[in-house]
Amino acid sequence: MNETQRAALDAALRELPLVAILRGIRPEEIDKVFDELVEAGFRLIEIPLNSPLPWKSIERVAARCPEHVLVGAGTVLEAADTAELARLDAPLMVTPNSDPEVIRAGVEQGLAPLVGCMTPSEALSAARAGATALKLFPAGRLGTGYFKDISAILPPELPVFAVGGIDKSNMSDWHGVGIRGFGFGSNLYRPGRSAAEVGEVARELVAEWRRLEELYTMTELFEHEGDQ
Repeated sequence: MNETQRAALDAALRELPLVAILRGIRPEEIDKVFDELVEAGFRLIEIPLNSPLPWKSIERVAARCPEHVLVGAGTVLEAADTAELARLDAPLMVTPNSDPEVIRAGVEQGLAPLVGCMTPSEALSAARAGATALKLFPAGRLGTGYFKDISAILPPELPVFAVGGIDKSNMSDWHGVGIRGFGFGSNLYRPGRSAAEVGEVARELVAEWRRLEELYTMTELFEHEGDQ
C-alpha cells in the first residue's frame, strides 16, 4: 500500500467507514455499479472471490479507481490471493475468518486486512496477526448485546465493522453501542439489481451514517457542556 492509499484508508475509516460488498457481480456490470457507489460517497468496495470472474472485475476497477477510494477482494481464503491483490494494486483484503497465515501474508504484501471474526479468541488472534480492522459476522444474528459483551476486551485501536443483516433500519442500534463501520451486502447489491438502484440505496446508507455521526457529535458536545 502506497502513501496515497494509506491516506485514503485512514480517511475512510475516520470519515465514512462503509464497505460495499458486491457478491455475485459480473465484470460486464462492475463499471456502472462502481461509478454509482463512488458518486454516492462509498470509499471501500469489496468484490468477493466467489463472484463470477472476480479477478477480472477487480482489475477493471482497480485500474481506474479514484485516489480516495480503495477496492479489493472479499472471501480471501488463501495466502496466494494476497499476491494477486498486490499485483493489481487493489489493497482492500476482506476475509470471512481469522486465519493468521492469510492475514500475515496480506500485511507482507502491503494490503489492508479487514478480518472476519465472531469470538474474542478470533478477534485477538486477528489483531496479533496484523489486522487493520475487524469484521463482526454475522452481526445481525449475534445482536448488539453480544457486541457490547465482548467489546471491552477488543483492541481499542482496531475499528470493528458490523456485517451481515445490516441495513439502514438498524444502523442506529449498532452505532449506539460503539460499532465503527458497516459492511452492506444483499441489501445494497444483489444480482439483477440495476446500477441506478444500487446508487439510490448507497446514497441512503451514506446519509444515515452521516446523520448518526452528527448526532453522536452533538450528544458529546452537550454532555461536555453539562459537565462544566
